[in-house]
Amino acid sequence: MKKVTTSTLKKMKRDGDKITVLTAYDASFAKLFDEQGVDAILIGDSLGMVLQGEDSTLSVTTDDIAYHTRAVKLGAERALIVADMPFMSYATKEVAYTNAATLMAAGAHMVKIEGGSWLLETVSGLVERGIPVCGHLGLTPQSVNVFGGFKVQGRLPEQAQKMIDDAKALEAAGIQMLVLECVPSALAAEISKSIDVPVIGIGAGANTDGQVLVMHDMFGISANYMPKFSKNYLAEHHDIRASVKAFIEEVKAGTFPGPEHSFE
Repeated sequence: MKKVTTSTLKKMKRDGDKITVLTAYDASFAKLFDEQGVDAILIGDSLGMVLQGEDSTLSVTTDDIAYHTRAVKLGAERALIVADMPFMSYATKEVAYTNAATLMAAGAHMVKIEGGSWLLETVSGLVERGIPVCGHLGLTPQSVNVFGGFKVQGRLPEQAQKMIDDAKALEAAGIQMLVLECVPSALAAEISKSIDVPVIGIGAGANTDGQVLVMHDMFGISANYMPKFSKNYLAEHHDIRASVKAFIEEVKAGTFPGPEHSFE
């Protein structure tokens, strides 16, 4: 199969073909996911929680992400590789440029950053320098201490409108993909219709352009807890490859996530 690029994902959105994304942190799982047909692989700062056992993502460093990105790159031949930029690694434009360059050199095809309007100049600067950017709105885990915990975002009308405005502004600044995490399903659907770039949901209902899950959650082996928005595919299918295949099929069919994995 052909390599997945940002153009591939935009065409998938236009065609109504759902996009599948899983996290991976090593070559073996990246190869397995790639062979099963996952469209994109995210090296998430979730590794701080699922690999290192921390209670948040805040301790993860750029060097951590770069190390795991290099490993994933060696396993994945066709999937788009997206690398998270960790906490405070894009606090200023100049810092963002340096750290994003490190992740791209490690093998990423795109970097992901969390936040809204305050990031517009950083996004446009990264894109001008040849670095594709994925935005991230809603529950942004790096802001967990500001939110007072891992809580659904965008339930109040003014919060919802700000998220819509931020999504449009980020698109204008040059993002080529957007992740929405833990937001009401109706809001996620509205944002997905409001912008032309693919919107990937996690705890954002079924009416986004695609879905992402943390692999440890999907296999039911997370060290801390199982989020409401996830599903233990391994418990049902008893085989890793069959679990990944089922995830892809259910996302493509629009049957995952169901109401029990979503927020109103």
